[in-house]
Amino acid sequence: EGFIVPKTIAVTGLCRTNPEEQDEEEWIWEDCPDDFDVDFMDLWYAVRGGGGGTYGVVLSMHLQLHDAVPLVDYQPSSSEECLATLFKDPPLGNPDFHPIMVEFMATYVMTPSVLNVTEDESRACGATGSMNYPTCYGEENVSQSWMTFLAMKNITGGADCLVRREIDGFPVAANAPGTRFEGQIPDSPQPGFSAGPLDGILIPRSWVQKVGVQKAIDVIGQGSLYGVTGQRFAMSYYAFGSAAVASDQANSLSQAHRDAGVMIMGYPRDETFWRDIVPELFDLTDPTKFPPMFGSNHASYGLTGPLKDDWAKPCPSDWTLEERLAGCVSFQEAIYGTDTLKRLEAIKKVIDPNNMFQCHNCVGTNPTGTKDEDEEASEPNQEEDGAGSSSSYPRKSFLVIVLMIGAAVNCFVN
Repeated sequence: EGFIVPKTIAVTGLCRTNPEEQDEEEWIWEDCPDDFDVDFMDLWYAVRGGGGGTYGVVLSMHLQLHDAVPLVDYQPSSSEECLATLFKDPPLGNPDFHPIMVEFMATYVMTPSVLNVTEDESRACGATGSMNYPTCYGEENVSQSWMTFLAMKNITGGADCLVRREIDGFPVAANAPGTRFEGQIPDSPQPGFSAGPLDGILIPRSWVQKVGVQKAIDVIGQGSLYGVTGQRFAMSYYAFGSAAVASDQANSLSQAHRDAGVMIMGYPRDETFWRDIVPELFDLTDPTKFPPMFGSNHASYGLTGPLKDDWAKPCPSDWTLEERLAGCVSFQEAIYGTDTLKRLEAIKKVIDPNNMFQCHNCVGTNPTGTKDEDEEASEPNQEEDGAGSSSSYPRKSFLVIVLMIGAAVNCFVN
């Protein structure tokens, strides 16, 4: 109840009984042996939100696609008239960053009722890459809401300063530059280095609705980003849409991600932020459970939460990596939260006890627990996460790990 997709209630799988066979056509898939205690529901939970390169290798997948729906966007006009009036003196010379567009986009996505926009119409639109204009799939109400917004701001004129554009998909040619495999689309964007910290904090939609869009912009957007004062709120991602209700309730994507209205890039890293603002956004009442608050898809290597022993103080920027690991809430805990991270680490130890699969800052690479590495992993907390069973988790041999990598998983929903 309350979700728009079915709940996953059981996950089963098969095991490959001839893991030494190199020829894929000769692989044999059968029911897993009786002593195969890995829980497929746990694996299903972990691989969907628990980070890449951690739990195995995906051999194949099938995607169930929906019917094509109209794709449009509404961009601020760069006409001389609009730049001389409504979008006068835009930050960085780009009307996308103009306060009018920043406020309109935030209002349409997070407080749509103010513009007489329904939740479904609002969820149809979003924006990424610091583009403060709506990109929409399906039924939306941007044109009318733009007029409502201008009237609400007592702005005369400007109706033609938001231009509707129909987009005929995003064609990508196979074998284009960057393609690694013949007939496949290229990897984009290409792997590379970030010139600075690229961290996104997830701002709860409920908080924005409580304080209002303009107050949220004033609180979060203070300071300077890219040399422009007050632009933190403009450098944002509105990519959440129906995330709050589109869940099978058996995945490890953080609740902060689902509850977010916007992800702010380049958040302030001072004590005022952690002491005065963060407690308004997240529940910090339990000192043993740090809540998830960062987006995993925009988290740079040095990201941490606040000091472990004082969540009102930021992790000192002049500390070494070793000092940050020892004294600050970890990268993973700040993304997943204490409870979900513990469960993911326990699943990781079962699926991959020898840590074959690892990557920088991935779950299990720098475990947060204090137990010795050779100790048995504690049983994942399935009751709190709403998925999985109460089976025990003995360590597995390399043979079973190979079988696990080749598991064919089937999902059952009610």
